[in-house]
Amino acid sequence: MPAILWLWFWLKEDSKKPEPRGLLTISFLAGMAGVLVVFPLEKLAYDNLSTKLLPLIISWAFIEEFIKYLSLYYVDLKSRYFDEPVDALIYIITIALGFAALENVLFIIKPLQSGEVITGLLTGHFRFMGATLLHIVASGSMGIAIGLSFYKSRFIKRLYTFVGIIVAVLLHTLFNFFIIKSDGQLTFTILSVLWIAVVILFLFFEKIKRIKNPIT
Repeated sequence: MPAILWLWFWLKEDSKKPEPRGLLTISFLAGMAGVLVVFPLEKLAYDNLSTKLLPLIISWAFIEEFIKYLSLYYVDLKSRYFDEPVDALIYIITIALGFAALENVLFIIKPLQSGEVITGLLTGHFRFMGATLLHIVASGSMGIAIGLSFYKSRFIKRLYTFVGIIVAVLLHTLFNFFIIKSDGQLTFTILSVLWIAVVILFLFFEKIKRIKNPIT
C-alpha cells in the first residue's frame, strides 16, 4: 500500500498526458520481479565480500540499480509510449516502487510470521519512510538523466544514462553505508536528507516536464 500511495502521487504529476495503465502495471510487476533476480546475486556478492563492508554495499547498490535500469530498458524504453522526456521518470519510479513493494513485504513478513507484530509494523514504517524513499530518489536520478538527454544525440544519451546509473549507485551506497555504520543513530538525519532529495527530484520532474523538442 505505501508503494501504491507513492505511485499515485507521482502519476498525478503527469495527469495531463497519463501513461497507459497496462504498461505501468507491467513496469510495476517488472520491478517486483527484479527482486527475485537481485536476491541471489546479492547473496553471491555477500559470499565473496562479506568481510569487506564498503565493496559489499557498493556491489549490492549496483546490482539493484542496474537490474531496475534493465527493467526500464526492456519494458519501457523500447515502447512506442515512451514519447516524451518525463516518461523516463514516470516509468523508472514505477519500477522502483514495484521493487520496493516486494522487498518491503519480504522484510516485514518474517517478524509477522514469528508473531512479532509490533516489530513488523515498525519495520514497515521505517521502510516506508526510508527504503521506499531511497528507491524513488536513487532510481529517479536515472530517470532525470534519461529525461534530460531525451532530444540529444545517441552518444549524449548513453553518457547521461551512464552518469545516471553511477549517481543512483552512489546515492544507494551512501544511504546503506551510513545506516549500517551509525547503527540507526543517524536515522532521523538520513531521512531528513532523503526528504530534501525528494524535493530536488520533484523540481527536476517539473523541469523535465517543460522540455520541448528543439526541432519543433
